[in-house]
Amino acid sequence: MSNPCIICVAITGSLPRKENNPAVPITVEEQVESTQAAFEAGATIAHCHVRNDDQTPSSDPEKFARLMEGLRKHCPGMIIQLSTGGRSGAGEERGGMLPLKPDMASLSVGSNNFPNRVYENPPQLVEWLADEMLKYAVKPEIEAFDLSHIHQAVQLSRQGRLKAPLYVQFVMGVKNAMPADKPTFDFYIETLKRLAPDAQWCGAGVGSNQLLLNEWSIAAGGHTRTGLEDNVRLDRDTLAPSNAALVERAAALCEKYERPVATWQQAREILGLASN
Repeated sequence: MSNPCIICVAITGSLPRKENNPAVPITVEEQVESTQAAFEAGATIAHCHVRNDDQTPSSDPEKFARLMEGLRKHCPGMIIQLSTGGRSGAGEERGGMLPLKPDMASLSVGSNNFPNRVYENPPQLVEWLADEMLKYAVKPEIEAFDLSHIHQAVQLSRQGRLKAPLYVQFVMGVKNAMPADKPTFDFYIETLKRLAPDAQWCGAGVGSNQLLLNEWSIAAGGHTRTGLEDNVRLDRDTLAPSNAALVERAAALCEKYERPVATWQQAREILGLASN
């Protein structure tokens, strides 16, 4: 039972709507219920966004606070990771929830193209978000949309702005960014191991690439992410009935590759997080 695999569930995101899949949880109450089922299926990190009543993305700290309260009550021990992504706010508004002191927060350390816009992460904002995470003892999950983002994360760590060991997520399959390419994925792992030997990593695939990245990551000894934020379908013809169903699919791959699914206690130990 060595090398447990941490499964992260990205429950909502900023884009998927009820029209895309009725199972997408929008309200805080829906998100708590959906996350609890995913937690029971084996997910130990909840990657969280919040929405307005009209389903548009929000960065309202009050909404995040209510979500955290519900998750701590119904998913005791689960690692809560809040998004500082750019679709829900501008500038420092993106980090307005960090004083809530979640276990983790996402941190994109560089800009890149998205399907129909530039995902802007200017150096000054990246440094401010990193400093805020240090201030409030929030562990960053580095979102690497490009090879340069791995190098940038290591540089920020050497400057003391990111506390080692790093946790880096390779995001692949976003249109106009890095495609799901196996040689590139392998080089990501090699590069991270060379530059930050003590780092942990995770693989996330967007859309139809979700299952592919789940399998590559689990087989290679890393951790993985699933959930309705990244993919609302089980396959081309079938909507995913829940976040839990996507977690169960990742857990089945862990069994295939003889990797135990990490418990929340193991996940916290692996990531150097205190137990609640």
